[in-house]
Amino acid sequence: MNQENLMQPVYIDAFDLDDAWFQCLNAILEKGQVYKITRGSYAGERRLEFDFITVRVRKPSHQIIPLIPEGLSIPAPTSMEYVNEYLQYLLTGEKTETEDYTYGERLVEPKVKIEEVVSGEKMVKDMPLKVNQIEEVIKIYKTEGFGTNQAIMEIGMPSDIKLKDPPCLRLIDTRVRYGKLHFIVYFRSWDLWGGFPSNLGGLQLVKQYLAEEIGVEDGEIIACSKGLHLYEYAWEWAKLRTKKFDLEIK
Repeated sequence: MNQENLMQPVYIDAFDLDDAWFQCLNAILEKGQVYKITRGSYAGERRLEFDFITVRVRKPSHQIIPLIPEGLSIPAPTSMEYVNEYLQYLLTGEKTETEDYTYGERLVEPKVKIEEVVSGEKMVKDMPLKVNQIEEVIKIYKTEGFGTNQAIMEIGMPSDIKLKDPPCLRLIDTRVRYGKLHFIVYFRSWDLWGGFPSNLGGLQLVKQYLAEEIGVEDGEIIACSKGLHLYEYAWEWAKLRTKKFDLEIK
C-alpha cells in the first residue's frame, strides 16, 4: 500500500513484446494497487492496477506474441492468428451494427454522430470526416520529410465520454528518428492479460506496414497508460507465469 499517497509511476524497458508482457505481469503483482471497479468492465469486482506505467519495447518485431512455457496450465493470452485478424480490424473501417466504433474506423474512416429532427422525430446519423489518418501519416513523411511532430493519429473523440464503453486506445503518435519509425501510444485503460498482447501485436504489424510504405526501418514502441490492469480472474494465472506462487494479493 502506498503510505505517502503519491502516484507510483513504473518504467519497463523490454527487449520484445513477449518480454514486455512478462515484465509487466511481474511488476503489477509487486506494485499494483487493488481497488473495486465502480464503473466500466466488471463493475463491482476488483482489479489490480498500476498508477501509471511506461513500457519501452526495443525490438517489438522479434517476438510479437507471448510465449507460455510448456507444462503451465494457463491459457495463452493471444495467438498470431488472432493478431493477424486484429490487424485487419485496425486497417479497415468496417464495424457491426452493435458497435459504436472500431479502432480501424477511427483510423481510416472516422465519423461523428449528428442528431437531427426529421418530421418531429429525433434521428441520429453518421457524418464522415473524410480523412484516412494512416494514409495522411504516410503522405506527411514521404512528401515533407521526418522533421515534424504532427504525424499523430487520434482514436478518441470528445463525444466518447458519453459512451458506455469508450475507446481504451486514445492516441498513436509517430516519430521517424535514426532511420526508423517509432510508435508512442497511450491507453486510458488497458487489460494486461488479454488486451496488452493483442493490441501491441496488432499495432506492431501496423507500424511495420507504415515503415515499409514510408521507406524506413521498423523501430520501437513506447506505450503509456494510467490504467494498465489485471482483472481478478487472471491473478492466479499471472502468479503461475511469474512463479510468484505464494504471493498474497490483498
